[in-house]
Order: sequence, then structure tokens, then C-alpha cells
Amino acid sequence: MKINLDLRRKGPRIEMIPLIDVVFLLVVFFIYAMLSMVVHRGFKVDLPKTATAEIDRKDYVSISVDKDNRILLNKAEVLIEDLSEKVKTIAEAGTNIFINGDKEADLGVVISVLDTLRRDEIKEVYFETQPLEKSTIEELKD
Repeated sequence: MKINLDLRRKGPRIEMIPLIDVVFLLVVFFIYAMLSMVVHRGFKVDLPKTATAEIDRKDYVSISVDKDNRILLNKAEVLIEDLSEKVKTIAEAGTNIFINGDKEADLGVVISVLDTLRRDEIKEVYFETQPLEKSTIEELKD
């Protein structure tokens, strides 16, 4: 019987399979982290809550009316007279337009913004709200 006594040592090896697994997990983690980030272009307002609110993460333009009745287009303050020309170019690109008004904002200002958009024949305008908690929805049903 012949016994192999060749005791030469091989050099260190880098195992590729565990390395690929770790890189893949890092990629998945960063993809999920990026998807969970929401782009808020509006001004900080206290949104009203509704039971039928839906989350839409598409690209959009935000028109905000804060509690001091200032009108903001993507965080930049605009006058109601200038809103028409600024939104017209955005609407031609097919971007969704959201109006988010503070609960304490004057309803007349929000309606004026909506009327200005409709006068420019912008028909698809959405109102941004926050969803109600399930307990509050149950209370409303009773």
C-alpha cells in the first residue's frame, strides 16, 4: 500500500459563494431601503385624515396651503396669480398634481387653488390626506 506523504500546503483560498451571498444581501437591503423612502416635496402641513386614503408613490407636484394660507409649489412660495403659468408647464409633462392643505387652512384658499387649476383645464388634481387608524374607522361605522 502506497501512502501519499506529499505534505505541501496549498495557499489560502477565497471562497466565492459566501462572498456572493453577502454582496447579494447588501444589494437587497439597499434596494428595500431606497424603495421605502418617500419624496415629499410639499411644505409641512397637518393633513386631514380620511378612511379611503391610498398611498401613491409616483412622481408628483405638490401644491401646499399652510395654516397661514400661504400657497407653496414644491416648497417654493407662489402667489395665486403666478400659480397658473407655473403649473401649466408641469401639467403638460403629465405629472400628477396633489393639493395638500392644512386642517386649519382657509377652505376658500384651497378652493381658489383648485379653481385656478381647473380654469387652466387641468382636470386630474388629487387631494393629499392621511389614512385613519383602524380603531377610528370602527368608531365611525358604529
